[in-house]
Formats: sequence, C-alpha cells, structure tokens
Amino acid sequence: MALVHNRFEDQTIRMSEATAGDFFALLKPRVMSLVVFTAFVGMVAAPVTINPFLAVVAILAIAIGAGASGALNMWYDADIDAVMTRTVNRPVPAGKVTPHEALTFGLVLSVLSVMTLGVLVNWLSAALLAFTIFFYAVVYTMWLKRWTPQNIVIGGAAGALPPMIGWAAVTGSVSFESVVLFLITFLWTPPHFWALALFKSQDYERAGIPMMPNVAGEASTRRQIFAYSLLLAPVGVAPWLLGYTTIGYGVVSLALGIGFVWYAWKVLRMPDSDRVMKPAKALFGYSLLYLFVIFAAYLADSVVERVFALGGA
Repeated sequence: MALVHNRFEDQTIRMSEATAGDFFALLKPRVMSLVVFTAFVGMVAAPVTINPFLAVVAILAIAIGAGASGALNMWYDADIDAVMTRTVNRPVPAGKVTPHEALTFGLVLSVLSVMTLGVLVNWLSAALLAFTIFFYAVVYTMWLKRWTPQNIVIGGAAGALPPMIGWAAVTGSVSFESVVLFLITFLWTPPHFWALALFKSQDYERAGIPMMPNVAGEASTRRQIFAYSLLLAPVGVAPWLLGYTTIGYGVVSLALGIGFVWYAWKVLRMPDSDRVMKPAKALFGYSLLYLFVIFAAYLADSVVERVFALGGA
C-alpha cells in the first residue's frame, strides 16, 4: 500500500514533459485497434444501414472510449506495471507521464467519448460504452484484478462488449446476434490471457496479481484453458448454425475452432518440466490470430451477403 500511496503523492508535486506519443501509448493502441475492429464488425453485421458520417463518429467515439479505459488502467496500475517486465516501459512507470496527467487524460476522454456517442448517435450505445469504461477501469482494474484469479473471466466482459456497442450504434437496440458476437470474445479471453499468464507467471507473482497459475497452479490452469477452448469452438461456429452467416463463415470458424482446441490440447499435455512453455506461447499467438480472423470472416460474410442482396434488388 505504501507504493500506491507514494504514487498518489507524486502526481501532486511534479509535471512531466510528455510527448504526444507518450499520451498515445496511454491509449493502449493495440488493444484499442482490436476494440475498434470488433465494434465495426458489429456495425456492419447489423441488418440496417447507418449514415456514413454517424458511422465514423461512432467508431471514433468507441476508439476514444477504449483509449480512455487504457489510460485509466495505466494510471491505477502504475505500481504493479513498474515491477513487471512486459509493462515496465509503459508511460507512467517509465516516468514519461505523471499519474495525475494519466488520470485527467482518461477521465476527459471518457466523458468526451460517451457524450459524443450519445448526442450524435444514440444513448443506448453511449450507455453501453460508459458501462464498458466503468467495468474495465473500476470493476476489473481496481477490484477484480488484484482480488480474484477469476479476474480475467469476469473482467473479460468489458473487452467483449464492443460488437454490441457497434450494433446498438446502428440499430438503437441489442439483438441475440450481437450477444453471440459478445460470447465469442468473452469465452476467448480466459484461454488467451491464461496462456500468457503461464509463461509470465513470475511477473504476476512479483506484482502480487492472483492470476490463475499463481493461485491454482499450472496444471489446473492448463485444464481450464482446455475447457474454455471446448466451449469457445462451438460458440465460434454458432453464427452459422443459427443462420446469421453463410457456409463460408461456418467452414472458416470450424477450422479455427479445431485449431484452437488443438493448441489448447498441446498446452494441456505440456509436461510440468517444460520451463520454456512453447505450447503456451504458441496458443497465445494463435489466439490473437483466431479472434482477428473469425471477426474478419464475419465481416466479409456480412459484406458479401449485403452486396448480393443489393444485386438481387
């Protein structure tokens, strides 16, 4: 707690010489790009069209909201980021941006993104965006992350909401199809992050974060990764089974799901003596590819189906 206390003291006594690039890094651009992409898929998949200007406004607002979540996360987690090898160079622990600046930046962007989406698009999508920011910055970052090994499972809801926000921005409502898109990302999150936690467990141990391998052990984590993979694979195919997409998406999603289960099986069978953890690293890399390709396939399927529908008309 002393380290956390000092963090808040520091933010009141100095200002940084941060560059625009440092503030951009606060937005977690890689995470933000994934959020924007899945939200865009939700917008395109919706059964109605949206004014192009409003579509751009919605995407920008969602991107800014995602970035705001990242900034607030980096503000609060500066103490643990400073002791983890993969986060030590983030702007706040590296001393490039002060905690006060990160907090102010995140709060301003949060309000700006929600109000822009609400005033110019609709208030349902704005409410979902506000909930996403709150859930990620407060529920996950300030509470779940340091309290329970189920942090990723519950907190994954924040990262899974963007397709629903995109859908709501276009339709003003939420449908079961958008819920299915939510479930794909929600079930993808635990095996993705637990694979990372397996080969970064020492980082999490130093930071005092109760990630699954540090609390339940590696063997239990590997079993849970495999269990979630078995759940994810059929849910990934569900849009085709439910008639939302064509057979093209069905084939791609089925192949991707089989691949995910295969990589998870290799992690499950990974010997306890394997300190290199190549199977876990391979699953982590594949999981990134999985999510991008499955949403790209959904997007392509929606675009092609819409083009054929227009041609038929």
